[in-house]
Amino acid sequence: MGERLLQRIKSPADLRQLEVGQLGELAEEIRGLIKDTVSQTGGHLASNLGVVELTLALHYVFDFGRDRITWDVGHQCYVHKILTGRAEQFHTLRQAGGLSGFPNPEESEQDQFSVGHAGTAIATAVGLAMGAQMRGSDEKVAAVVGDASIVNGLSFEGLNNTCLVKRQMLVILNDNSMAIDATQGAFANYLAHVRLWEPLEHLHRRTKLMVRRLPYFGQALQETLHRIKSGIKTTLQGPQIFEQLGLPYFGPVDGHDVGALVELLRAFKEVDYPVLLHVRTEKGRGFGPAHRDPCTFHSPQPFTMEGETASFPTGGGLTYTGAFAEALSEVMASDERVVALTAAMPDGTGLAGLRDRFGERVVDVGIAESAAVDIAAGMAKTGLRPVVAIYSTFLQRSFDQVFQEVSLQNLPVVFCMDRAGLVGGDGAVHHGFCDVTLLRSLPNMVLLAPADGAEMKGALRFAVESGRPCVLRYPRALVGEALVAGEAEACEPFVLGKSRRLREGADGVLVAYGSVVREALEAAELLAAVGVSQGVVNARFAKPLDEELLREVLGGEGGGLVVTVEDHALAGGFGSAVLEAAEEMGLDRGRIVRIGLPDSYIRHGSRGGQLAEVGLDAAGIARRVREKMVKG
Repeated sequence: MGERLLQRIKSPADLRQLEVGQLGELAEEIRGLIKDTVSQTGGHLASNLGVVELTLALHYVFDFGRDRITWDVGHQCYVHKILTGRAEQFHTLRQAGGLSGFPNPEESEQDQFSVGHAGTAIATAVGLAMGAQMRGSDEKVAAVVGDASIVNGLSFEGLNNTCLVKRQMLVILNDNSMAIDATQGAFANYLAHVRLWEPLEHLHRRTKLMVRRLPYFGQALQETLHRIKSGIKTTLQGPQIFEQLGLPYFGPVDGHDVGALVELLRAFKEVDYPVLLHVRTEKGRGFGPAHRDPCTFHSPQPFTMEGETASFPTGGGLTYTGAFAEALSEVMASDERVVALTAAMPDGTGLAGLRDRFGERVVDVGIAESAAVDIAAGMAKTGLRPVVAIYSTFLQRSFDQVFQEVSLQNLPVVFCMDRAGLVGGDGAVHHGFCDVTLLRSLPNMVLLAPADGAEMKGALRFAVESGRPCVLRYPRALVGEALVAGEAEACEPFVLGKSRRLREGADGVLVAYGSVVREALEAAELLAAVGVSQGVVNARFAKPLDEELLREVLGGEGGGLVVTVEDHALAGGFGSAVLEAAEEMGLDRGRIVRIGLPDSYIRHGSRGGQLAEVGLDAAGIARRVREKMVKG
């Protein structure tokens, strides 16, 4: 068997030594590498299988060692990584010490930004283009944005500001009709309308027609592109939305015809004003299971491939996400006022399984977190009880709306923040490390965290029935066994601002917030084995705090250490809240020790490895207590 084409590609310069006709063969080799790797490491599969030809064409035409490319969300960058000198390390994807699953400038100068949130590609590309414009530089700029993330408010702000760019800038709309779930909203319907006029089976023919009309040396580039644009516009009905924003539009074209894409991009590379190219691709292309079910294979855990079939390991236990879905189903069944909202994450947040049962009471607004919050506020104003299920890292994007439309109005909206704390393989772009800091600063807000599955039910029911704005946080992890024997289904009810003692101790107390209560209990066992008697308190609430508990554990003389434990940044987190309360109450702050996330970004790896890295596993907590006892 001869040498595979991919073995020759150590950099994009090697790619450009190939004939255009060889790129299709290389595309299939790359798909094979991505499938094999993601089946072992987990990661974003369907989206990357869909952009293989597009990414090849981009690197074949542009030189991103000098030119610049931005990726919206960033999880579709695997082909880009493979082509930019990282193919030999690709097997380390998302593993500790290995490649990130997102663009990362520390890995390559061809990654412009570390990015994992939607909506940023166009606006940052505008900035890059304007920077080149102001410096008189002629590097090319391209932004790749998905049909799901182009509906994000920031994407529209970026489109609106392309008018500031008086030079080359290419926006590529990668249209695969999917986010993580089917793309939602009026803009999705608009793109569907565009597709109706150009069925997918005609895209190949149409792209070839466009290529034949492309300019060659000596032809008038501007006039030719204008003719192409005018011809395409005649196939559409009504005003063209991008043209209305002043951005010339071309497409849709076949995103899997790599030869035609190369010719198109060569032309657009020379245009001296911003344009948008609409490319149609198929999510999961080349792998039957991902093509048939792109939702499941958006970001799968490791799986087993057998030809064109795939299977996932069975068992493993209930996750916090699964526990939330069960709890919400019970609450929605008992209270018709409760509605659930998500921002393009029905699978990731556990809401997908509730849609068949509750119909229009489960709402997906697309990648529009700010809108999700404001829609929930409007619903609450009418007497409904909205539950907004969203990742902690994405709720950051709607902080102003949480402040203005929920907290300020004191409306009963419940925010259920999945992926709070350390998230494992997705790494720094997705860690939920600052939600407590942000949200406890807002008046009227109640912050609470369940410590196991039974507490998830208790916390959610409390939040819905409280009639106040509430925030629940929980990690991407298994809930594990019930922390208290006999409480697998129901726990001691939540009472506003009240903690719960789980273990008595003569030498001090660990006060843990959320899922790390389990690590605190295990740490207490480790300490007991070496003669240290440490109590454990499940704090339950970060706001309001249990002031009675604080007086008890910090009052008087000669008490032991009070150690706060949280899967959250120390700056402004639960431990900071305890310190502030102790100061206000005139209690002994010198006995407080805080354990949490350091003031640095934690790289990708397993969640367990990350907890150990920052000292939030049982061994790390026990070690920190012993160190402080010796020094104290």
